[in-house]
Amino acid sequence: MNIELGRISPEKYKSLPESGLVVVLDNIRSSHNVGSVLRTADSFKVDKVWLCGITAVPPSAEIHKSALGAEDSVEWEHRDDTAQVIKALQSEGYTVVSVEQTLHSVKMDKFVPGKGGRYALVFGNEVDGVRQDVVDASDMSLEVPQWGTKHSLNVSVCVGVVLWHFVLARLNG
Repeated sequence: MNIELGRISPEKYKSLPESGLVVVLDNIRSSHNVGSVLRTADSFKVDKVWLCGITAVPPSAEIHKSALGAEDSVEWEHRDDTAQVIKALQSEGYTVVSVEQTLHSVKMDKFVPGKGGRYALVFGNEVDGVRQDVVDASDMSLEVPQWGTKHSLNVSVCVGVVLWHFVLARLNG
């Protein structure tokens, strides 16, 4: 059945060329959100998901329920401190982008990722957002334009919207 849908195995997925995109989750409370992010990361061929702070890690029944096995295809790693992860990613040539509403955030519809650039996209806690010290250490803040009354998205939905923006730029670039 998977063959009919053109799906590849987790082993084949891991052998695909790098996309230049990594996701950093900063203290995500919900295991279901973590699973959804892993599943979305698989869909868009994210190179790695960093699970930081209190963010749950596989194996977990709650993560598996929404990841549907993506925890086995997408490379992931846990670290206690998000700030240390982004500092290391910057030293590896990644542009670190905190997805957060800040005084100087750039609206996503006004931002075009650089061709061939490597990006680390940081998403924050469901209530508190990205830690301030992480925002301050990031190369930029990116904001998803919104027109409703809430001015926030579920973190897993936000990851999908932002990843699509970056992937679309690559496809059209």
